[in-house]
Amino acid sequence: MRGVHVCEVIKTLDVGGAEVLLVERLLATSRPANLRYTVVCLSASTGELTGRLRSAGIEVVDLTACPRTLRLARLLREVRRLRPDVVNLHSPLPGALLRPVSRLWRPRPVLVSTVHNVRYRPPTMLLDRLTGWLDSRTVAVSPQVARARTGRRGRAPDTCVHGVRVAEQRHRATLAAGTRREWGVPDDAFLIVNVANFRPQKNHGLLVDAAARVVAADPRAVFLLAGSGPELEPTSRRIAGLGLDDAVRIAGHVPDAGRLIAAADLLVLSSSWEGLPVVVMEALAAGVPVVSTAVGGVPDLVENGRNGILTPPGSADALAEGILRAMRPGTLARLRAGAGESADLVDIGRAAEWFEALYAEACAGNSR
Repeated sequence: MRGVHVCEVIKTLDVGGAEVLLVERLLATSRPANLRYTVVCLSASTGELTGRLRSAGIEVVDLTACPRTLRLARLLREVRRLRPDVVNLHSPLPGALLRPVSRLWRPRPVLVSTVHNVRYRPPTMLLDRLTGWLDSRTVAVSPQVARARTGRRGRAPDTCVHGVRVAEQRHRATLAAGTRREWGVPDDAFLIVNVANFRPQKNHGLLVDAAARVVAADPRAVFLLAGSGPELEPTSRRIAGLGLDDAVRIAGHVPDAGRLIAAADLLVLSSSWEGLPVVVMEALAAGVPVVSTAVGGVPDLVENGRNGILTPPGSADALAEGILRAMRPGTLARLRAGAGESADLVDIGRAAEWFEALYAEACAGNSR
C-alpha cells in the first residue's frame, strides 16, 4: 500500500461503544509509513478519546467549536480538504451526506461504512438506505448486526468483530483488589458492575429493579453503575426510592472504565437493544463473566452457561435470577474459566490488521 490516507468519520468522539471501538482499533494498528489516518468528528463532549488519538500521533479534526447548524457543511469542507483515498463512515447521518457529495470530488475517495448498531432513528435509517448503495464496502461489527443490515439493504456486508486490548485488560485484572479499594468496595462484597451511558436504550430502570431482587436475596451484592446521560437523575431517584443507596451506587463518568470492569465479579447489562458492546469484550478479556439481556451482538460473544448468562430483554425477574445464578460459587468458577478462554475472540489486533488489508484491497480496486 503506497501513500494511502484514510479518513475515519464519526458523529461524536464521546465515550460510547462505536467511538471506543474506533479508537481502540486505530491505536492497535501498525500504522506503516505509507498509511495515514485522520479522524473527523462533529462533536466531542470530553477530550478523553481525542487526547488518546492525538497522543498516538493520529490527527483529529474536532468540529465541536463550530456552531451546531453549520457542522455538517463544515464536515463536507474538512473531508474535501483532506483529500483522503478512503473514507470510512461510522455514523449514518454524516454518511448519508458525504456519500452523494463525494461522488462529485476529483479524486473520488473509496467509501466504506462500518455499521455499529441494528437500530437508528427512522429518518436516519431512511437516508442511510437511500445512499448506502454508494459504498464500495460495508462492514458490520457483529454477525447479528450483519444480519440486520442484510435485511434492510438486501446485500450482505463483511463482518469484522472488533475488540479490545486483551493484554491490558488481563493486567488490570491483576490489580483488581486495589481498584475495588479505590471505589470503597468491601472485601467481602460481590461486585457487579454496569458501564453504560444513562440512555433509554440501556434500560437502567430494569437493572435497578433486578438489583433490588438480588440484594434482597444475597446481601453480598454491591452494584456499581458507571456512565452519564439524561437518565442518570431519574435512575438515582429510583435507587433512593427503593432504599438501595448502599447497595446500588452511581459512579458517574469513569475515565478508562475498563479497569473498573476488570475489578468486577460480574458485568451486567440490561439493554433493550445493542450493537456489539465494548464493555462485554472488556469483561471477557479480563476473565469477568457477563450477565446480559440477549440483545444485539451480545449472544455472538456470550455463550449461555459458558462465559456468561443471557436473559430475555425486558424482564427484571429473569435478569435478577441470572445474576443470582452466576453468584453461586460453582457456577461462578465455571463462568470465569469460560470468560478467560474467550479472550482471544476479542483481540483488537486482529481487527486492526483486517481493516488495513481492507483499505489496501479497496484502493487497489479503485479505478480513479
